[in-house]
Amino acid sequence: MNTLLSIGRSIITSAPRIVSARQTMVTVRTMASVSTINMPRDPNTLSNYNNWRTKHTIADLAIDFTKQRVHGTVTLQLESITDKESEEIILDTSFVDVQNVAVDGNKTGEWTLEKRIEPFGSPLSVKIPGGAAKGTIIALAITLSTTDKCTALQWLTPAQTSNKKFPYMFSQCQAIHNRSIFPCQDTPDVKSTYDFRIRSPLPVLASGLPRGATSFVHGENGESGTLLYSFYQEIPMPSYLFALASGDIATASIGPRSLVSTGPEELIGAKWELERDTEKFIETIEKIVYPYEWTQYNVLVLPPSFPYGGMENPVFTFATPTIISGDRENVDVIAHELAHSWSGNLVSNASWEHFWLNEGWTVYLERRIIAAVHGEAYRDFSSIIGWKALEDSVKLYGEDHEFTKLVVDLKGKDPDDAFSSVPYEKGFHFLYYLERLVGKPFWDKFIPHYFTTWKKKSLDSYDFKATLLDFFASDSAASKALESVDWDSWFYKPGLPPKPDFDTSLVDKCYALAKKWESKDFTPSPSDIEGWAANQVVVFLQQVQLFDTPLTPAQSQAMGKAYDLVNTKNVELSSRYFGVGLAAKDESVYQPTAELLGKVGRMKFVRTLYRKLVVVDRKLAVQTFEKNKDFYHPICRDQVEKDLKE
Repeated sequence: MNTLLSIGRSIITSAPRIVSARQTMVTVRTMASVSTINMPRDPNTLSNYNNWRTKHTIADLAIDFTKQRVHGTVTLQLESITDKESEEIILDTSFVDVQNVAVDGNKTGEWTLEKRIEPFGSPLSVKIPGGAAKGTIIALAITLSTTDKCTALQWLTPAQTSNKKFPYMFSQCQAIHNRSIFPCQDTPDVKSTYDFRIRSPLPVLASGLPRGATSFVHGENGESGTLLYSFYQEIPMPSYLFALASGDIATASIGPRSLVSTGPEELIGAKWELERDTEKFIETIEKIVYPYEWTQYNVLVLPPSFPYGGMENPVFTFATPTIISGDRENVDVIAHELAHSWSGNLVSNASWEHFWLNEGWTVYLERRIIAAVHGEAYRDFSSIIGWKALEDSVKLYGEDHEFTKLVVDLKGKDPDDAFSSVPYEKGFHFLYYLERLVGKPFWDKFIPHYFTTWKKKSLDSYDFKATLLDFFASDSAASKALESVDWDSWFYKPGLPPKPDFDTSLVDKCYALAKKWESKDFTPSPSDIEGWAANQVVVFLQQVQLFDTPLTPAQSQAMGKAYDLVNTKNVELSSRYFGVGLAAKDESVYQPTAELLGKVGRMKFVRTLYRKLVVVDRKLAVQTFEKNKDFYHPICRDQVEKDLKE
């Protein structure tokens, strides 16, 4: 990092700094000048956030389902963090139709939308003649519309929803997709408070606390009337947590500070699935870290094309419908997304190169919740499942691949391309290793210290290291233990980390059953898995996938029939069974796999199954993708297209 840049002074106040020398410079040529954009920590933004810092964002937007556009005015209030050193504000945009930029109330400012730089978009340059004194607030009111190339929004026709009555729209801005909704400093190193004023003909949810719906306007030419839905977010949050959803949404209570929202037909099932555990999870993690600060913790269960298990948008977690399995076996996703309320949302990675600080910490806290609720053995049980996911990711990339490191180099790269289990599981194992190194009682004192020190701020791996060493500096035993940490290997060595000794008490029976399947003469029975939790069946199927010699097609079919894995509503089970069947070249699972790929948009399942299906039946894989590509979210669609080309 260039220590002369003021960004370091503006955001680091609470912990000793270990400064990274890694820095990116991008030169943007315009007709009038050459602008050098210094990016001290985040190589995936084109904004000059080292000179200006967004403090507050006002989103006055209308949702147009007919044109599948969001349009209106977004006002950014930016603070000058230098003393007249910058005469332009540069913002990230991607495929946004920018119509006007007003500066401090003037009707039209001097602005230019520059040539696109892949994969980051087109920088929007706004002139500020003479610059501004340090601390001065400049307001940019940007009139805009999204376009059909917007990567953050997914639009569903009525036919794509469960009751087929109304259209639906939802956003997914992580990692660098908010810039495709409106110009912004699209980096997790910048946090802003928000006001949302969203006009729509259908109910709206956002990553803020609701103020209510007002100002009904009658529709024209037979169209539905609209209401103005208002929300506010007083806790500063990074741009990737900006979230909107609008559709036929019904809501029910699942706890004293929690709601679930989803389609009317799915509401009863979603309420039942979540109401037992949500408040229990909140109370548990509050004891581990400190009290929940976002007032409400709500869950929006989205249509099936949502690409992730969950997205930790403040106030409203956006969740996949695959967690609604009718058996409460998949609610650990909620524990994970809830944990993000501290890790990621309050304390954020400064760039996507340090994504493990978000996800590794979140997996760690998720497993602490599970251990507190169900028993310590369940933490290792979850870790064993996660280790298999980590092995799969490392195998997919290759043991020496950049994206298998904890701290990755993303200069010139799309952060979505690096998305895998690595930051989640390798990050967890680093924290788990540190916990065991200093001792759990001492580590438990560090947890609230860390989340207090960096609350409402962003940090990188070097800040984390400095904070850890500083906290334990007065403890000679812990300090001596920490001297043994090979920081460079943990941060920069590709491949798998050292594997800890897990408590296997909950998985031994899974391993034993898998061992029986190595014999071609084994005859399965439903009693083999009687009384098992769904995750124990997951571990069993994972072990079968590790066989040097895949099952025969006959064995695959016998397994599916005996254990009722073809028709289960739990996608965690059916997807893994289909993986076993595809490896066995069991043609009876080919079509069910294709059918599942037309019902589920979660990338965890979609990408894995396409990669396996294309090996045994490329024609069916391509046909299935072409049939369903408009069903998938743009992020998922782009990644599967890349997978099928490899």
